[in-house]
Amino acid sequence: MNLKLERIRRGLNQKQLSKLSGVGVNTIVKLEKGDIDSVMVHNLRKIANALGMTITELFFNDEQ
Repeated sequence: MNLKLERIRRGLNQKQLSKLSGVGVNTIVKLEKGDIDSVMVHNLRKIANALGMTITELFFNDEQ
């Protein structure tokens, strides 16, 4: 998953991304670890928007 790479690339820690996106830090941690079975699409959108990306670019693009 590209989430952790993008977050680090932008110099953010998980708490900062949580604040920027409005998504709980626990959700971000679980997404980065792959320890989450389901997540609401609006939360994915919030995270992607906070990083200036689309959901597809951030979560489904394997080219990075």
